[in-house]
Amino acid sequence: MSNFLSLTPENRPIAIAAAFTVVIILIGTGYTLTTQGTAPMLTPSYLLQQLQIGSFLGLCAAGMMMVILLGHIDLSLPWTLTAAAMMATTVGGPWAIPAGLCVGLIVGIVNGVGVSYLRIPSMIFTLGVDSVLRGLMIAHTGGFAPQTEASPLMRYLAAERILGLPVAVFVWGAVSVLIAVVLTRTGFGKSIYATGAKESAAYLSGIRTRWVIIGAFVVSSLCASMAGILLAGYSAKAYQGMGAPFLLPAIAAVVLGGTHILGGRGRYLGTLVGVVLIVFLNSVLSIMQMPEAFRQIIYGVVIVGMLLVYGRENSKRH
Repeated sequence: MSNFLSLTPENRPIAIAAAFTVVIILIGTGYTLTTQGTAPMLTPSYLLQQLQIGSFLGLCAAGMMMVILLGHIDLSLPWTLTAAAMMATTVGGPWAIPAGLCVGLIVGIVNGVGVSYLRIPSMIFTLGVDSVLRGLMIAHTGGFAPQTEASPLMRYLAAERILGLPVAVFVWGAVSVLIAVVLTRTGFGKSIYATGAKESAAYLSGIRTRWVIIGAFVVSSLCASMAGILLAGYSAKAYQGMGAPFLLPAIAAVVLGGTHILGGRGRYLGTLVGVVLIVFLNSVLSIMQMPEAFRQIIYGVVIVGMLLVYGRENSKRH
């Protein structure tokens, strides 16, 4: 066990391999349940539906990874997603999606400035921003469910299919390619890794760490906003609390994929695997009729467990 914990992601991506193993186990469980007539888990229609729903989580996890690579966290995700969906459905028409993305842009800048310039811990600051967004949206709707509807383009991106595959999956794929290219092929991506590994050293080497932090938070909020826009299109409308179920699963998907929750290490491929793992886990738990409370316990245990693993790695290095 000690040898397992001492291996680093750069040399041997254990977390990714373990995630693949668990996915295979979950598929086997699903197959067993299917053959017993419990649920059609492995039918193409069911798998496509889960992939479509997983694209919303995948977008959230993609943005969250950018922040976690810096050693920070974005707890404003739930109401950033919700606020973007509500504003998009409120504006409607051709400006619906730009309006939703503008919400993410503003929230990301506010979060980035608060963390990088004001030096407020990201956990505290983003939680405060999440509370502010919640208050603003309750005031906007008067405390009632919004009566607005998703625009045709939002419904198309979230619910329609091309060549048999959900359009939402193509959106997630495009964002995934963009994130992967940014992290591996650009100076901004290299600056994120450097800043996450040691911010003071990165600053002394000439990296504008404050702008890097702001940029990462903007990407996180934009991804959450896009997820909200698609989710509103999938549901045909926005509703309060629609972002709450995505926070812990997004964090869990990132850390399960091998991204160091304290920053500096991680690959986007691992996050993709983590998302698939969480989606299959949710499917199996749904078939087993596990309550939501139990799922939240699992996500919490995963996050705490990965923190213990990373903490032990750091103690061995020192």
